[in-house]
Amino acid sequence: MNLDEKSSYLKELFKDFTFDFVSFASNTKSYRNKLELAIFHQDDEIHYAMFEGKKKYIVKECKIANEKIQDLMPLVLKALNSNKALKERLFGVEFLSTKLDMSLTLLYHKDIEQIKTELNKFSESLNLKLIARSRGKKLVFKDEILKQELEIYNKKYHYVYTNECFCQANTYINEKMIEWLLKELKDEKKRDLLELYCGYGNFTLPLSFIFERVVATELSKKNIEFALKNCELNGVKNIKFLRLSSEDFSKAIKKEREFFRLRDVNLDEFYFSHILLDPPRAGLSKEVVTLAKNYENIIYISCNPQSLRQNLEHLKEYELKKLALFDQFVDTKHIECIAILKRKV
Repeated sequence: MNLDEKSSYLKELFKDFTFDFVSFASNTKSYRNKLELAIFHQDDEIHYAMFEGKKKYIVKECKIANEKIQDLMPLVLKALNSNKALKERLFGVEFLSTKLDMSLTLLYHKDIEQIKTELNKFSESLNLKLIARSRGKKLVFKDEILKQELEIYNKKYHYVYTNECFCQANTYINEKMIEWLLKELKDEKKRDLLELYCGYGNFTLPLSFIFERVVATELSKKNIEFALKNCELNGVKNIKFLRLSSEDFSKAIKKEREFFRLRDVNLDEFYFSHILLDPPRAGLSKEVVTLAKNYENIIYISCNPQSLRQNLEHLKEYELKKLALFDQFVDTKHIECIAILKRKV
């Protein structure tokens, strides 16, 4: 689907609502900062590959990957093919690139401890941050932490994370999503922000500058670890990160259950004028939909318009004020959008 087709699809899906609509196009080439490929073995050589069901496609190049990844792909393949120990039982590779950094992950069906020396030489020869994985084991060479810099309205935000953290696959569109949110929320009356599914603070940090205080929840220990580091990097002191699932936070704020992780936090001190939701593809659970109804303004970041539409059926008390489409994955069926909802008067 191209951008016009995605726009038409969204407008048709939400035709029962009246809203302002805008779409943001991506570059059509060199936009993707994360690339996962299978490894195909043939005649003592390995090739990058993709599989669609039982069909196999050999990947010679990938124009949608950013330039750093495109430049590295042939170098990695050549080095692996020249080393029997490294290519043997290798079944996948993952490239992850930022504006400032890059890492490569190799996935094996064998004990990677046996090739530790070879992996280290490989990392040194390409001057590359390398992670090797096999069942129950992980080896890291030259570090796995990546540095990222986003520029939002001429202000730079600094992040660190690893490939274990969820990150937006299109950096340009990620910046546009944050810019659009800041623009649309600029003139609204705001107090405190409640954010669920905050990850390592991708949206949290820029938004913290326009809200008095922020409470952000995330279940992943690794994401919380980097979210706290990212606060320090950006000099942010008004965010409280909580390692809780959205459902558990819902129980906590309704005082249905006490949590040890909230022992130093008094949620009654906060006045949440807005709630930001960034759920997985399945959308919001019933508990989280009920929680969201406590707040006048809802910001819903969706990677699945169908689940967003289903959730809106249970948010009849709200108007869909704005809907923005971000073409994160060009010429695919994948649609990323942000909805801004306000409780009806």
